[in-house]
This record gives sequence, C-alpha cells and structure tokens, in this order.
Amino acid sequence: MTVEVSVIMSVYNDQSNVSSSIKSILDQTFKNFEFLILDDNSTDSTFEKIKKFEEQDDRIKVFRNIENEGLTKSLNTLLRNASSKLIARQDSDDISLPDRLQLQVNEMKTNNYDAIYTRAINKQNKKKIPGISYYIPSKILIKYKNPFIHGTLMIKKEVIKSLNYYEEAFYYAQDYKLAWELYKNNYKIRNLNKALYVLNTKNNLSEKFRNEQNYYANCIRKQINPN
Repeated sequence: MTVEVSVIMSVYNDQSNVSSSIKSILDQTFKNFEFLILDDNSTDSTFEKIKKFEEQDDRIKVFRNIENEGLTKSLNTLLRNASSKLIARQDSDDISLPDRLQLQVNEMKTNNYDAIYTRAINKQNKKKIPGISYYIPSKILIKYKNPFIHGTLMIKKEVIKSLNYYEEAFYYAQDYKLAWELYKNNYKIRNLNKALYVLNTKNNLSEKFRNEQNYYANCIRKQINPN
C-alpha cells in the first residue's frame, strides 16, 4: 500500500516534550503515514527517546545529524527522504489533535489545495490562534507577518520541491519565507478555521531568538538575502 502522508519532525534537546508530540501523531485517526524524525545532534536524552519509538512502530524512521545543523537544513534532509506525495509538519514540543491529518487529507483531496494550514490552541493560555488576525486576508497579512502556524502545515511534496525546499540562507523565519514563496508563485493555499494543533509557546524558538527572527523576516519583506 502506498503511504499517503510523510510526517516530518526535526528535534533538538527536547527530552521533556518529544514523547508526547510523537504520541499525538501515532494516535491520529488517519493511519496511512510514515513518520520521519531527525535528531539534530541533541546533547540530552532526546535521541534515545525517539529511538525507542522507532523500535515499537515501523512507520517511524529516525535520522541523526553528526553535528547541529539547525532547523532549516534538518527539514530539507527530511523532505528529501520523504516518500509520500503529501508532507505534514510537526514540531517536537507541540501536539496534533487526533483528527488533524484526516481532516487535512480530506481537504487536500476534495479541493486540490497545494498547501493547508490550520488554527491552533495556545497551550499556555488556551486561546485560539491566530486570533482576530485570522480574519484578515492572508494575502494582505503576509506583507507584515507570517499569517500561518508552521507546525500545522500540510503541503504537496511536488510544490515544496518546485521551490527547492526551504531556502537554507534563512536559518530563522524559514516558515515565513516558505509562505511568502507560496503566495508569490500563486499556489492554492487554505488556512482552515479549525484548531487542530496545540502550540507550546513556552521556550518557543521564535521567542528565544526574537531579534534574529525579526532580522530574517525583514529580509523577506524587503525581498533581499540575509547576510
């Protein structure tokens, strides 16, 4: 049977959250997927934890960088190893609700979208995100900020491959750069008005490296390459 979805996760030093994140994918109502997990040379027990899951479920394939490469390069490694026509993102400190993959696959098939994002629940304050900005057309909002939650992405592999995967010059804000390129190239995108994901904003990478994120985001808006 052909595997319909490749779920990809890059993880670095996230021993406290990675197990619950992996379980949320294994507990999906949609079962026809492979789960590719790359450890970006963690120095805690993350790698050992994900290897145990690989031993228990043959849908899981574990990779490991010999040195820390960062999220952008790690995601591209996973993409190049993915065998399915549909790619789903999952961040190692977040949770996918049980029907996430099934609902996204249904929407992709029914409406032939090139990419689908969804709303999420903020784990810390329980609010739905994006909030009011969800109702601003994404084509307008993207000129000022990334309107999407990267971990909720499902995208056709042929689409992200046509964009040469994630642009590796963008060590940060690679999610914003991808969304920008999707709109620039007139791909058919949907942001579902359903919260199918729980976003952990505590110790969030974007918050820890806000200055770096802002620099790369400004490069995207100005359409220039980062230094």
